[in-house]
Amino acid sequence: MAFEMTRLVGAEFPLFAFSHCRDVVAAVSRAGGFGVLGGARFSPQSLEQELKWIDDHVDGKPYGIDILIPEHQAVRAGTSVEAIAAMVPAEHRAFVEDLLKRSGIEPRAEQPQGRATTAYDGEPLLEVAFRHPIRLIANALGIAPPMMIDRARRHGVPVAALVGAKEHAIRQIDAGVDVIVAQGSEAGGHCGEVSTLVLIPEVIAAIAKIRKVPVLAAGGIMTGRQMAGMMAMGAAGAWTGSVWLATSDSEVTEVLRDKLVAASSRDTVRSKYRTGKFSRQLRSAWHDAWETPGAPAALPMPLMSVLVEPILQQINTAASKGNTQARELATYFVGQGVGMIDGVKSATRVVQDFKEDFAEAMSTVMSWNEA
Repeated sequence: MAFEMTRLVGAEFPLFAFSHCRDVVAAVSRAGGFGVLGGARFSPQSLEQELKWIDDHVDGKPYGIDILIPEHQAVRAGTSVEAIAAMVPAEHRAFVEDLLKRSGIEPRAEQPQGRATTAYDGEPLLEVAFRHPIRLIANALGIAPPMMIDRARRHGVPVAALVGAKEHAIRQIDAGVDVIVAQGSEAGGHCGEVSTLVLIPEVIAAIAKIRKVPVLAAGGIMTGRQMAGMMAMGAAGAWTGSVWLATSDSEVTEVLRDKLVAASSRDTVRSKYRTGKFSRQLRSAWHDAWETPGAPAALPMPLMSVLVEPILQQINTAASKGNTQARELATYFVGQGVGMIDGVKSATRVVQDFKEDFAEAMSTVMSWNEA
């Protein structure tokens, strides 16, 4: 069976796997899907290392990268982390330090490991990305900037953009992107308020009046049957994220992996208390603390991330060492599909399950048509 998106990016099966973990990206691509590395957390130097590793371990199979270039943030792109940290109010610093101390964790002044050293500034990361054989580049949190689209055109690389509403999709089409990733509110990470089931046909209908562009369905998709359902509505494939978190290849700690496996679909929350913009996360005592009376309000992006990410790393470290209070605080970006995770598998096995489930779903539909 031929698929539009597989022809566009060179993959075997239109299952796109967004992950911050290079091991997942490489494993998915080797298995016939299409791995997409989330690059926003890296400095140019660390991103170069990650992409070189993927090049060496992907067996020549195609992969892509997502470089977050927000359309709106509270500081100028390129502002140093130190300068941003100086903008964080003392009230917020005192709040997180007190939270750590009450949880038996001694606060430490440190930056999160591997993170970029400036505010979200995509240009240096683009320079690195296009030195590698990427087959897709994606952007989120606003219109894909001209510098991304222009460079991608020069390198023959399609540009994808994540959207959470049909009006956002129309703006992206007008900007010139090649692929729309329509991400419903069920999704982990930054997401809007419209459900995937409603968003996909809405976006497809809206952009069809302007230009024919493939639409990938995202948000809550954890099985090949769901993928087939989205494609029956007109999607060109599935963009997934949460399903890879509990795999044996992923970047999350054992504590977080156990929490993800145990969680239900009601155990997530859309909250600003990680990045400053609404993102869906595993609900934990972290969110409860920020929602208590008298707690400070969330800071805008990227101030909230600069404050929070080192704290969450300290929490994860303490939880891994057996601190039960830290375990209650531990959280991660994850969608409502977390309730469908029933155990730990390899990323390769998840791709195979998707293929088999998809084929079975399509066979079921065909049998109905023949009945």
